[in-house]
Amino acid sequence: MAKLVDKAKGFVADKVAKVEKPEAELADLSVGHVGRDGATLAGRIDVRNPYSHAIPVCEISYSLRSAGREVASGKMPDPGSLIARDTTRLDVPVKVPYDFLVSLVRDAGRDWDIDYEMRVGLTVDLPVVGNLTLPLTKSGELKLPTLSTIF
Repeated sequence: MAKLVDKAKGFVADKVAKVEKPEAELADLSVGHVGRDGATLAGRIDVRNPYSHAIPVCEISYSLRSAGREVASGKMPDPGSLIARDTTRLDVPVKVPYDFLVSLVRDAGRDWDIDYEMRVGLTVDLPVVGNLTLPLTKSGELKLPTLSTIF
């Protein structure tokens, strides 16, 4: 009986491992809005859904790091669902406090950009499999707006 149960577990594990999963890419991070209380950066995730039905997104967790420090982190509960057999764009607003933004600008120096690393966990609810978290990471340079572009 134990051999039969082990074979069944192996069969199910093999089938689940071969199930096509959604693919995601952290496509962009840009300056969205700059105000007196801080800045909102706009992160963009493109997710391809291979299934013939919509998939609910449970949550998006994010963490933004720069100069070895965590700038912002948070979670977006229930941001919607992924369109069937299509690519869905999900926007992730990242709020950066003004005091931290000032310290980053001092660090930016002469080239007027900030090196960053953005980590995102996209949790989707797949039928039969359950919740699946797709880890995404992107590193790059964020060009800061100049005074002429703000005003």
